[in-house]
Amino acid sequence: KKEAALSVARNMAQQNNPGAVQCPVCSQDFEAASINSHLDVCLLEAEQGDQKEDGKADTPPCKKSRTSADTAAAAEFTPGQGAHLAAAASRSAPSAVFSVFQGSKRTKPGEPHASVSSKQGGFANTNGADLSPKGVKAPGSSPRGVRAAGADAPRPAASGASACAPRGPCAPESVKPLAERMRPDTLEEYFGQNKVLGENTLLRSLLESQEVPSLVLWGPPGCGKTTLAHIIAGNIKRNGGARFVSLSATSASTAEVREVIKQAQNELRLFKRRTVLFIDEIHRFNKAQQDTFLPHVECGTVTLIGATTENPSFQVNAALLSRCRVIVLEKLSVEAMEAILLRAVGSLGVGVLQGDRADSEDSGDGSEPRIYIEQKALSTIAHLCDGDARTGLNGLQLAVQARISAARLGQASEKTQPIIIQEDHVKEGLQRSHILYDRAGEEHYNCISALHKSMRGSHENAALYWLGRMLEGGEDPLYVARRLVRFASEDVGLADPMALTQAVSAFQACHVIGMPECDVILAQCAVYLARAPKSVEVYKAYGNVKACLRNHQGPLPPVPLHLRNAPTRLMKNLGYAKGYKYNPAFSEPVEQDYLPEELKEISFFDWTPANV
Repeated sequence: KKEAALSVARNMAQQNNPGAVQCPVCSQDFEAASINSHLDVCLLEAEQGDQKEDGKADTPPCKKSRTSADTAAAAEFTPGQGAHLAAAASRSAPSAVFSVFQGSKRTKPGEPHASVSSKQGGFANTNGADLSPKGVKAPGSSPRGVRAAGADAPRPAASGASACAPRGPCAPESVKPLAERMRPDTLEEYFGQNKVLGENTLLRSLLESQEVPSLVLWGPPGCGKTTLAHIIAGNIKRNGGARFVSLSATSASTAEVREVIKQAQNELRLFKRRTVLFIDEIHRFNKAQQDTFLPHVECGTVTLIGATTENPSFQVNAALLSRCRVIVLEKLSVEAMEAILLRAVGSLGVGVLQGDRADSEDSGDGSEPRIYIEQKALSTIAHLCDGDARTGLNGLQLAVQARISAARLGQASEKTQPIIIQEDHVKEGLQRSHILYDRAGEEHYNCISALHKSMRGSHENAALYWLGRMLEGGEDPLYVARRLVRFASEDVGLADPMALTQAVSAFQACHVIGMPECDVILAQCAVYLARAPKSVEVYKAYGNVKACLRNHQGPLPPVPLHLRNAPTRLMKNLGYAKGYKYNPAFSEPVEQDYLPEELKEISFFDWTPANV
């Protein structure tokens, strides 16, 4: 490569002055016999000049790893004096280390990304890589010289992946939502999950000792799943014990997951450092995508942390679930929410009014109005956000911003008058349904089960409550009506035969009218079924019949001949319907067998299967 570069320089110099060679550093012409000795001196002076410009004249230059081929080429560039050029070439040559694990500098905005022509004093090969030594200066280039495009740039990570904490794309602090700005960095600032992360708990001990197991964090929105992953990432970065990568199942593909796993394998092989992989909304991956993690979690290549709002028993592969520890995070309590809100209020510089008195004095200079929030308003937010910290913090931010904007518009002449945020202001900012209900998730089954059991227990108030939770949360009224029809037969049964008629009529009315008018129809039916007498006689008897059929050994007994129809002469000759007594023809009860011989003595209403 060096010989080719010198050949280019000689050719260009000879076009202007035959017999002369142009120096690639100072662009002066020299005789061919003296160019080598001049290059030694010129390159050393240029190198020293660069170090002085950067303020690093007294420190040795940073070394980069190089390949043996690059070193040999640099040594051949100047016969007998190749040591200096070999060092310069090694500093400009691309690193041989896998670029994902090398934190090298990126190209500066003012530096060119393409090869430079020899007229500017540099060299270029056909692949576009920079061949000029580090000290070469070209007109219009940066003082550090010209670099090859992408030579020092790290290899880009997979789309949607991040090697830092799972905060998403970096944004200015001022435009981030309050919930994102208030995300805690330590376990001491993490509120509301003392059952699993309190003092002396097993999980807290593991996290503090950097022994992070594979986890599946399961809990409702806003309970702190992503925040806990962020805290784990912060601990890992501070201690340097592992590498943390974040992906979102809503945007990542299987190819991107495999790329991250490949990087984790190289990281483990080259640097003996494990990788912690956080997957947000892991239930969005299908079963085939989840299978991608199995062998790598099994052998310890990656430590998986998944976050989900859905029941992992239904949404996460059983094989993957058996390799992870499921951590159930609960909905935040009102007390925890108040602590979170007080911390946020303090960071915003907002005072808290206890009655008519602020809990702290404002140390402002008087040029800006003081802002206060009533304690009752904070308590209202804590109750209305339904244990969702994200909803509570963003609602607080909205209320504060709205009051400041209103004060600026309506009180331009009285800028220093205090701004007080009251309960009505925060209620206005939280005007939305805060009922946690997922028509396709676990809460769907939890609420319908609670409704069924409340009616079975004849608790009409509870039945109405769970019915309202479902309908106000957006449940399909026909689904509820179908469950009421089933209840009318299963739990009321023959104790009130009209219950089934009521339930079927309610289903038909809901089908015709729809929501929201049909809510009272379902409420009427639910109360009727809750008050009705209960009988599971038929339900249990039919259950015994199914158990009898499942547990029967050998072939099922044949239908007795006298109970069979005989529409043909052949069947009559075979004995079909022989001896059958037609009940309407007798005035007294008829003694006749209707069960097979083996079951003649069984009554399914009081019989108990042998395996129960």
